[in-house]
Amino acid sequence: MEKSKHKVDQKVGKVFLVFVGICIVALPFIVLAAFSFEPQETETTVLDPQSLDFDQNGKAIFENYDLISKDYLEGTSTERTLSEYYSRRQYPGSPPFIPHKVEEADLAPIECLACHARGGWTEELKRHTPITPHPEQVACRQCHVAMTEAKLFVDNNWMSVAPPRLGRAALPGAPPPIPHELQTRGNCIACHVGPGTVATIRVEHPSRGNCRQCHVPEISVQPFERKIKS
Repeated sequence: MEKSKHKVDQKVGKVFLVFVGICIVALPFIVLAAFSFEPQETETTVLDPQSLDFDQNGKAIFENYDLISKDYLEGTSTERTLSEYYSRRQYPGSPPFIPHKVEEADLAPIECLACHARGGWTEELKRHTPITPHPEQVACRQCHVAMTEAKLFVDNNWMSVAPPRLGRAALPGAPPPIPHELQTRGNCIACHVGPGTVATIRVEHPSRGNCRQCHVPEISVQPFERKIKS
């Protein structure tokens, strides 16, 4: 037993000596490699600039916001009401008529934007001018018509539709949904910020440019239901 144990100890000793020898031989190479190592620079991925067209012509929305005067954005006086707002439209969502006289001799389309692109005080109506949500569309008279008191040549039975209900949030305190279509009304700040807006729908956080991050259009489409075959 003692001889066999002695042989095992000798084998272990030889293995240990071999291991130590390998370490001594490899140590200079390890030190040399450590001092001569040059880390490679990691190639960075060049990302394209973020597009502002992420939210239905979002670039135009932010550019128009920058064009609005600071006095208008910070103004607090407004006398417009929802009743007045809807009274100037044939139906909710239709283009409002022009509530002031229009010089027929001067139909330059850009003249409308002189007052409605940035807002401002108008002496004629003694109030602030509302901002258009689509200043890029310069043919204003194509949709907006002046008032007329001429008697129609024929009677009609036109009846408008009820305006949308406001403030129907999914949860108490949650952002209310958008109760109208977004076509030609994608620039939210034009109708919801400044003294020319309707007081009922005016917001107090105009600096949050991406309105549809919290407010989503209200969709009345019925959800899809899969029919179960009997």
